[in-house]
Amino acid sequence: MMQDVLETSDSISQPGLIQRLSTSVSRLYQHYLDKWTPHTASRWVFTLAVIGGFMLRIMLRQGWYIVCYALGIYHLNLFLAFLTPKIDPAFSQEDDDGPSLPTKVNEEFRPFMRRLPEFKFWYSVTKSTLVAFFCTFFQLFNVPVFWPILVMYFITLFCITMKRQIRHMIKYKYLPFSLGKPRYQAQENAKAAAH
Repeated sequence: MMQDVLETSDSISQPGLIQRLSTSVSRLYQHYLDKWTPHTASRWVFTLAVIGGFMLRIMLRQGWYIVCYALGIYHLNLFLAFLTPKIDPAFSQEDDDGPSLPTKVNEEFRPFMRRLPEFKFWYSVTKSTLVAFFCTFFQLFNVPVFWPILVMYFITLFCITMKRQIRHMIKYKYLPFSLGKPRYQAQENAKAAAH
């Protein structure tokens, strides 16, 4: 009798078929995602192809403009997080010991740390585009709207938010794209010419 109870509890503690299958699929997915991580250009080419396929479906099927608009707003939000520093200079204080952006030429170089890293930006854009593409297969999401209004509203929203972001970048003197440690060759050339 006691042995029957122990055998049932052992079978309960072992994962079921669905859980094992889910775990193996998750590991395989993560494996291929990790292998694709260093290939930035090919990742973005794939994502742009998916976005192009999505836009082509929207244009050919003449519908799902709300889905397209929501995707555009979400991508704009992700892009702004990608351009914004991890620690916003507007809210950081002078006596803070955390990482900060260099403000003088002789200050130590610190690379630009993003609020949303490039890989997470790519992953979110790709995943959201695939979800939006999936939504275009259901009439439930095909809400009839006058699409030129959505296009004009999106363009206005894009211009206003990018203008604000560019002003923020100019005010706090940072560039969201760093190409490595800066080299001051002009000063070295002047010293070499003097000797």
